[in-house]
Amino acid sequence: MYQVIGTGKSRAMRVLWMLEELGQPYEHVAVNPHSEGVRPFNPAGKVPVLVVDGTPITDSTAILTYLADKHGALTHPAGSLDRARQDSLTQFVLDEFDAALWLAARHSFVLPEEMRLAAIKNTLRWEFERSQRTLVHRIAEGGFLMGDRMTVPDIILAHCLTWALTARFPITEHRLTDYLQMMRARPAYLRATAR
Repeated sequence: MYQVIGTGKSRAMRVLWMLEELGQPYEHVAVNPHSEGVRPFNPAGKVPVLVVDGTPITDSTAILTYLADKHGALTHPAGSLDRARQDSLTQFVLDEFDAALWLAARHSFVLPEEMRLAAIKNTLRWEFERSQRTLVHRIAEGGFLMGDRMTVPDIILAHCLTWALTARFPITEHRLTDYLQMMRARPAYLRATAR
């Protein structure tokens, strides 16, 4: 059985959702970053951590990729052109969406107050909106980023768009609003959020 360390209000939500999509049993240890429940598994104190047979795996994207490859689901085969496109979309979402939201969070409450730059959030919102316009041109027909098949970047994007709503980063593209509504209606998502 897998063990997921981190609260559902963090990137651990991505891992919980993935495991629900895969139908895999897991134990959820809902602890905050930098707490005593995290440090034995990740000295940096960051979550999520997935513990597999006593071995911790850190970083939500690494965890999602590991689970997808291990279970042969929500991914395309390594070495295929579809996998290259999938990995490209994953990196785009991380670079353009996740990074902007995380930098805004750092300047809102993570960094010491004297190190925060409130004005940076306006720039980040502008970049976030521009990235949405770029992404809608890369989405395939069929509902998911890659077409009619849900893959790893879908979980990351839907998590980022949900995070954006909380952070007051507007979702300006109607296609992404519809996409998020579809993703958040998935039974596996609803089970993960109920934890």
